[in-house]
Amino acid sequence: MNLLDQVRQVIAETINLPEADINELSSTETLDKWDSLAQVNLMMAIEQAFDLELEVEDFVELNSVRKIVEFINTSA
Repeated sequence: MNLLDQVRQVIAETINLPEADINELSSTETLDKWDSLAQVNLMMAIEQAFDLELEVEDFVELNSVRKIVEFINTSA
């Protein structure tokens, strides 16, 4: 499973959506369930799934699948 698929899976599980509904272009703007509370839960899930430590500023910036994947790639 590649990184994009892993991120999609974490998002799907966290915001309770089918993984098929989430793609690289998905974001807080395109998914109604990805609201502010879901964002906080998602950031905690990303930290746990990818063994990362996010700053509060990251929570605001990481608002799309693409940005999350890019962040994880540069943090690895």
